[in-house]
Amino acid sequence: MGTVRVNVHRKHPRRGRTDFARLRSLSDAEIQRRALSDPDCPPLTRKELAEMERVPDVRALRMKLKLTQAAFARRYGLTLRTIQDWEQGRFEPDQASRTLIRLIERIPTQVAKALAGARRSGTHG
Repeated sequence: MGTVRVNVHRKHPRRGRTDFARLRSLSDAEIQRRALSDPDCPPLTRKELAEMERVPDVRALRMKLKLTQAAFARRYGLTLRTIQDWEQGRFEPDQASRTLIRLIERIPTQVAKALAGARRSGTHG
């Protein structure tokens, strides 16, 4: 397949060709039928969905704790830039970070105390 060049006019951009009214009119059964017929991206089975690991929603957790990005980063020993990158989707937390986030979800006060103690004693990384 060759290269396709497209000129984009800033004053008159091309409009999409998606008929959203038609999409909204589809029944759940029709949506399911169409999804199953797509050979490039079939829907996941319940088993496949259950085996997938959820990426933690750091922003939702931070909002639940009523913390700013800076306060969340300070409290849990992270950089502000890391929090921003996660929340804006530039990067996903690695496995160790996911573990920390899961602990923060379950026991936020205890994690903050443990990390504050580690900072005071100079035992953290």
